[in-house]
Amino acid sequence: MLENIKGKEPVYYQNKKLTRDLSTYLNSLPITFRDIIEAEKRMIRWSGIIKYLFPETKDGIIESPLIKANNLQKLLYPNMVGNLYLKLDSHLLVAGSIKARGGIYEVLVIAEKILKKHKILIDENNLENIRLCLSDYTMSVASTGNLGLSIGIMSAALGFKAIVHMSNDAKEWKKKRLRDKGVIVIEHKGDFTYAAKKGREQAMLDSNTHFIDDENSKELFLGYSVSALRIKKQFNELGINPSKENPLHLYLPCGVGGSPGGITFGFKHVFGETVKCYFVEPINCPSMLLGVLTGKLGDVNVSDFGITNKTSLDGLAVASPSNFVAPLMEKLCDGFYTVKDNDMFIQIKQLKDTEGIKIEPSAAAGISGVKATKNLSSKGYHIIWTTGGLFVPDEIYDRMYFRGATLCQKK
Repeated sequence: MLENIKGKEPVYYQNKKLTRDLSTYLNSLPITFRDIIEAEKRMIRWSGIIKYLFPETKDGIIESPLIKANNLQKLLYPNMVGNLYLKLDSHLLVAGSIKARGGIYEVLVIAEKILKKHKILIDENNLENIRLCLSDYTMSVASTGNLGLSIGIMSAALGFKAIVHMSNDAKEWKKKRLRDKGVIVIEHKGDFTYAAKKGREQAMLDSNTHFIDDENSKELFLGYSVSALRIKKQFNELGINPSKENPLHLYLPCGVGGSPGGITFGFKHVFGETVKCYFVEPINCPSMLLGVLTGKLGDVNVSDFGITNKTSLDGLAVASPSNFVAPLMEKLCDGFYTVKDNDMFIQIKQLKDTEGIKIEPSAAAGISGVKATKNLSSKGYHIIWTTGGLFVPDEIYDRMYFRGATLCQKK
């Protein structure tokens, strides 16, 4: 397996370290189901302000559609036994990616602590005083793009001074969108790990600066985990009834691990043994896979194995997984698989042609999951979690689609 990974071959690794006693393991952790419920309550508490700041959310609850992907299933998996669905976090409002869950949630946690300290009421009618108070504080984060968008946009809207440290693979349009929202963008020549290091160092110089650490954040993690509570209503509407005979299969793109880790944590609590979670990474950035496979967890770096960490799937370009998330996923994630960049551009085209949905390359990584994990004959519900793409400029998307179309012709 390790030689295949080093040779940049797509692989599937069924996790041999998965816990055999899920309930006991979850109960042994310092983060609990009660924490997930409290996170959902906090989001509801802030919904009035979010609705005022972002009226497109309608009710102030930022959530994405879950749809049945009949046409995509017919094209890619005509012989599969289960049913294929898309969870469109690519279309989450405000930030246009899965990072709207964790990123926005942690901003709210920090803002709430500050406002309570100053005894300022959290209410949309008190927004002027909220912004005045928060203007004395800085929110900082390191990002390849999407996490920066969610934290930067929400922070600036609430009145924080917002700083995003961008890695060398961040897209120019994402930097521009941040700057247009009043966010300070600091560009680094290094990768995500380097940008995070520099962001932490700068934040330590000012006690009023809060650095949101994607590699170690409990709050980001909990923000993602709330998705498991939210999806129950959508399941009812679609007639999805998970069971051991008809389980859930989640295919989750993985960068540093916070978002797929939080989702997995939430789903394992809510749906127990009826859910199986699979992480997908680019062949050039299989950091979580290597961490679990070697037992080094967050201490692994892909460069140690001669792997470059260079990929077009910018949201997944992470050389080392989260020290916080990797040990949890060693026990909770059912399997890991890797994909080639070119195949993601083909699947961008296939998704647009079949379902009329626009996503970015990293968000397409889950599409090949059913075949990669050898689940074609598995009953139940297969959910591809598309993680970003709503705000990709049309001219950039058109180039990605054309690349996919060209690659299809060559096959």
